[in-house]
Amino acid sequence: MKNILLGLFLVSHSIISFAKENNVIDPKADAIFTQYCSSCHGEKIEAFVDRKWKYGTSKTEIIKTITTGAVDAGMPSWKNTLSSKQIDNLAAQIVKSLANVDQYKFSSKPKTNVFQSGTMTLKLDTVATGFDSPWGITQLPDGQLLVTDRSGKLYKIDQNKQKIEIKNTPKALSKGQGGLLDVEIHPQYSANGWVYLSYSKFKEEAGSTWTTTALVRGKIVGDEFTESKEIFEANPYTKTTHHYGSRIVFDGKGYLYLSVGERGKHFEYAQGTDNDLGKVHRMYDDGRIPEDNPFYGKSPNSQTLFTYGNRNPQGLTQNPVTKEIWEHEHGPRGGDEINIVKNGVNYGWPTISYGINYDGKPITNLSKKEGMEQPLHYYLPSIAPSGMAFITGDKYPAWKGSLVIGSLRFNYLERVVLKDTKVIENHKELLNIGRMRSVKMGQDGYIYIGVENPGMVFRLLPSGK
Repeated sequence: MKNILLGLFLVSHSIISFAKENNVIDPKADAIFTQYCSSCHGEKIEAFVDRKWKYGTSKTEIIKTITTGAVDAGMPSWKNTLSSKQIDNLAAQIVKSLANVDQYKFSSKPKTNVFQSGTMTLKLDTVATGFDSPWGITQLPDGQLLVTDRSGKLYKIDQNKQKIEIKNTPKALSKGQGGLLDVEIHPQYSANGWVYLSYSKFKEEAGSTWTTTALVRGKIVGDEFTESKEIFEANPYTKTTHHYGSRIVFDGKGYLYLSVGERGKHFEYAQGTDNDLGKVHRMYDDGRIPEDNPFYGKSPNSQTLFTYGNRNPQGLTQNPVTKEIWEHEHGPRGGDEINIVKNGVNYGWPTISYGINYDGKPITNLSKKEGMEQPLHYYLPSIAPSGMAFITGDKYPAWKGSLVIGSLRFNYLERVVLKDTKVIENHKELLNIGRMRSVKMGQDGYIYIGVENPGMVFRLLPSGK
């Protein structure tokens, strides 16, 4: 036990040092938490506080809970183990960490569609309404938009903001987190007309419904989806209806990338290379498998697998400068990650994580392990990221080069300022406009945003437009 505790302390040492320098963590309180609390509550005190509190969150209430315990919740009393000073320090650090969660609690809905970001004034221009969840957005060369609604429908939005349903799209199971998901067009769309759709495919067997992530391509002729052909189907199917992943990106070099979640119940799928779940996949535009994929020709491994150990990647985009594919994925309660997609790399889920489970219990006590990639950045608390884009062009000069991510949990746009691959600043933009499901840079240089409750698509207009 002493060796395990020592290992946990060493694992968190570098994070503690950084936090101490930035006045975030009291190292004494963090060491107490690591030694006495982490086995039940997870490695990071910052993740632990992002939970439902049964006995109150004031310092006095936390001191009482630590001192006397909470027998009905399975927590012992610590008054005979920790001194009153140690309990006070620990409670103070928990209260401080709670403030990190409170920063996301925006008090009211915006009263205007005009927002300020530094010196920029931005206006939300409503493009289309009446969606359940506008999950994917892409722009055609003529300026029209294609928007998927998770309810199972694909729409074309013309330049007069008319919404036209495209019929004969694949039948998706619109349940839980499933439905018609992402949409993307081929880089040579003007020449070949190919449109790609990811969705939750399903089948009925032995009285049960089984689902997976699938990818089709086809063409839009009039208001019909034609020449539809499935080019990828993730295996195995599961009974769960969440964690489909499903973002689509082309890299301009002939490769298509598709993210697939681990489907939420059997975490171990993400670590296995003999299945398609909890992965980012790489293929050619027609579904053929590149011979330089990491497990090509090595049965029984997943042949399209490019990365593994991913939880639920709902952000995938290409860095316009380096041409690398960037990915973000949902953590559990805490531990959302931003990563660069690298050939054959293991991103660690669920062996390592910066988050805890939704019931407040740890999934793992490790945040680092040899042979597993560390994220470029992680979020505590979880912001529930969805959609992702790099800002290009000159329409948003103060944001150029930033990475923008939608927050489902806190209803805002996360803007990340980068220096090479290092996150140096985080900014909250467009506060409380709704559950932000999709974020896309259009070919016209504007940012397009899809929000839920109610489902709407906006174009973000800078001042003077």
